[in-house]
Amino acid sequence: MKFNFSGNQDIYLEIAERYKEYIRKGVLQDGDKLPSVRVAAGELSVNPNTVAKAYAKLEQDGYICSLPKKGVYVTYEGNEPKPKQPDPDFAQICAMRDRGVDKQTILAWIEEAYGEND
Repeated sequence: MKFNFSGNQDIYLEIAERYKEYIRKGVLQDGDKLPSVRVAAGELSVNPNTVAKAYAKLEQDGYICSLPKKGVYVTYEGNEPKPKQPDPDFAQICAMRDRGVDKQTILAWIEEAYGEND
């Protein structure tokens, strides 16, 4: 998983918010295992302490739980409704964004796909 950081807030908060978004949208569901702190830090090119802080925030907010020697799992307990199944279209758009495709390019592709009459 690769994130583009905006720099508008602390990186750990951006990581936490991105995971929250994935959980709320159903891309990550109850029981899904998140990567270890070290693996996630390597994938995101950040310090492991940054990921640990993001995971702590997610756990504090009720999105995940950490089981010693077993890993970190999604346990969404928030009040917002969560879809039963992940939306594959949303997941694809998130994946494109995470690969660095900007919003204007994605919107241009949508316009091209639908044509000018739609």
